[in-house]
Amino acid sequence: MAEEYTLHNRVGFKVTRLARIMEARLEKQLSVHGVTRLMWCVLRGVGMEDVNTPSGLADYICIARPAVSRLLKSMEERGFVERSGIYDDKRFTEVVLTELGEEKMKACHILVRALNDHFAQKLDVETYRVLMSAIDVLTEGEDVKLMRL
Repeated sequence: MAEEYTLHNRVGFKVTRLARIMEARLEKQLSVHGVTRLMWCVLRGVGMEDVNTPSGLADYICIARPAVSRLLKSMEERGFVERSGIYDDKRFTEVVLTELGEEKMKACHILVRALNDHFAQKLDVETYRVLMSAIDVLTEGEDVKLMRL
C-alpha cells in the first residue's frame, strides 16, 4: 500500500481491509462445504458453545435477531440444523445440529483454526495480545446489532 495516501493510514481502512482479506479467504474455504461464515458461526455456537436459541445466537454472533431467523431458515433447508419449540411453547425455539451439521462443523473448524493460525503466527505473542486487547478497547460500548458480519 502506498504510504502517501492518508486513507491507508486510517484505522477503519486498515481494519476493514484485513477483515475483507480474511473474509474472502474463509468464504472460499468454507464454500467447499456449502457453508458461509455466518453459518459457521451458528454451527460453532450450537455445536461447540452450547448456544441453542435464536436470541442467544444473535447475541453470540453480534447480529440482529431477524438476520439469525433468516440464517436458521436457510440452514434448516440445507439440513444443517433443526428447530423445535421448547416445552410445546412455540415462542421458545431450541436449535440443534443435525448429523450433517455436526459433520460440517467438524470439517469447517479445521479450516477456521488454520486461517486464524495463519494470521496469528505473523505476530509475536506479545503483539498478538496487544492487538486483541486494542480491538476489545475499540469495540467496547459499541452495541450495534449488525445485519451481517
